Amino acid sequence: MLTTLKTTYTDTCAADLAWALGREPLPALAVLDLELTGAKLQLRLLGASHQVLLEDEHGNCSETVACMPGSSTPLPLGVSKRVGEWEYEFAARVENLSQGSFAGRAQELLALVADHPNGLAGMFPGSPYAFTAMLAQKHEGQVRWRTWHAYPEEGQLVVTRTRIGARMSAVL
Repeated sequence: MLTTLKTTYTDTCAADLAWALGREPLPALAVLDLELTGAKLQLRLLGASHQVLLEDEHGNCSETVACMPGSSTPLPLGVSKRVGEWEYEFAARVENLSQGSFAGRAQELLALVADHPNGLAGMFPGSPYAFTAMLAQKHEGQVRWRTWHAYPEEGQLVVTRTRIGARMSAVL
């Protein structure tokens, strides 16, 4: 699903993003509710990035990657931790692209997500290729999602990848 977000475009940059687990739902500009084989997933586009809410028989989890005033947790390159009964893995990277490469990559990503049944992309008005896009799937008992946060003024694309699944019991 592709939507134009009804908000004023605010010039932010990749360095402004912070990461958090366990935050309450924040006001969203667009929402996509998904049911992925027993897991309820809500993809949420915020005024400054994304939030994912997950619920299944193992519990609840929320991931927020956004410009959060007062946050002391910058966007990490990687996180691996236990969250309740889940194993949670998060990775992020910043791609620095030339203007031409940025436009091509943005078009490619928006096309990928726009028609995908588990995809949500929001275009910010006032700046070409300013968007946040999200794509989710369930694979081999794990829920996975990828996000892309575009900052065309800097030629930066923040790419995140998350994987969460029930902990495996040790085999003796």
